[in-house]
Amino acid sequence: MLKFLFWALVAANAGVLAYGQGYLGQPAGSEREPARITRQLDPDKLVQLSAVDAKAAVDVAEAEAAAAAPVAAAPAPVPAPAPVPAPASAPAAPALVACVQTGPFNTSDARRFESRIAALNLGARETRVDVPFQDITSHLVYLPPAGGREGAQKRIADLKEHGVENFFIMQGDTPLRYAVSLGVFKTDGAAQKLVAELQKKGVRGVRVLPRGPQGTRPAYQYRGIEPAVRQRLAGIADNFSGGELRDCD
Repeated sequence: MLKFLFWALVAANAGVLAYGQGYLGQPAGSEREPARITRQLDPDKLVQLSAVDAKAAVDVAEAEAAAAAPVAAAPAPVPAPAPVPAPASAPAAPALVACVQTGPFNTSDARRFESRIAALNLGARETRVDVPFQDITSHLVYLPPAGGREGAQKRIADLKEHGVENFFIMQGDTPLRYAVSLGVFKTDGAAQKLVAELQKKGVRGVRVLPRGPQGTRPAYQYRGIEPAVRQRLAGIADNFSGGELRDCD
């Protein structure tokens, strides 16, 4: 046993000695810098680069790598959104009625008309105006003046030849001076009847003149109203004498 230990120690010491003398080679990484340089391939071709040259070389290498890389497929085009339909335009409002008028009315009819119209709330669109009015009390059948007194005498002679006996020459300082009156009637119907009879006898140029006191009466104008409002106004005005709705003068 002691012999074995003795020879084992001798062998170990011999191995350490051989390793220290380099008989067994050198371990990797234990070589010093001069020895490493002598073992490099073509050490005379080594070149030390500046910082600018090094960056340029890196850029060239990256460009070559990018060119060699496969080109990525272009993304599929995004479809355009469907056009939104334009909203339907609202129907055009009806054109407003510029101006309509009704009347004139007598005093009592005017009060009743105003009470009926108040429900429409027309406000500033309604205007009351006073218009000239003749209160007709009679209708004159006549031949207008022509040639003064001598002209009137000739007309009378012509009337007698046609069998007309009821007449007289009008006097006074009026536009009817030397006109020939043929009759005065309360209604227009009676006056028109005489005109027809004279025409049958061959008398020409006969006229009818309504007569009576001149004055004013209230009338009503409506501006900028809707067609529907005009229709309602006409329905109310038609119930009054002289209330026909018409365009303003």
